[in-house]
Amino acid sequence: MNLTPRQLDVIVAIRNYRHLHGYSPTMQELADQLGTSKVTIFEHVGALEKKRVLRRDKHKARSLEIVSDEKLPDENRDTKLPLLGNIAAGSPIEAVENREEIDLESMFRSKAGVYCLRVRGESMIEDHLCDGDYVVIERRESARNGEQVVALLDTGEATLKRFYKEPGNKIRLQPANATMEPRIVDAERCRVQGVVIGVLRSY
Repeated sequence: MNLTPRQLDVIVAIRNYRHLHGYSPTMQELADQLGTSKVTIFEHVGALEKKRVLRRDKHKARSLEIVSDEKLPDENRDTKLPLLGNIAAGSPIEAVENREEIDLESMFRSKAGVYCLRVRGESMIEDHLCDGDYVVIERRESARNGEQVVALLDTGEATLKRFYKEPGNKIRLQPANATMEPRIVDAERCRVQGVVIGVLRSY
């Protein structure tokens, strides 16, 4: 894309915000996220428009759109790992090396799109989602009772919880931690942004 490091930061921030919220950030939100001034963000966005990487409607606050078809650097990495066979977690079995591969991208593919989020905190620890884990999210705007969801509240807060519909047009966002209380909110105050379909952990 022939971008400066800071311009690349802006593009990545816009992409990540759109993945999480379903719409683009404002200039002020970009500035806050990147720890810079709104004026500086306007300069970067103007330069990115000239390079035909970004497009925006100057009369709309959330109109930033990435128009380049080129992949960002973090989207060009190899997602394949060698699969060497099976390993016993119960009765012993023979470990035989196979010439196979696991393609993480195809394993978690969805027509609606997928993205990853890093877990922060202990609210889902009893579901074995630990601080520092990466959850793989399928982009969806609805969920079934009991599914682990990314929920966006009208306060702007995004949270990872189990989703339950309650009487009176309410939603219960249930933590998987016995020390924490569930959160009950009006359905119109809560938007499902995606559903957990996998978890990645490094040691």
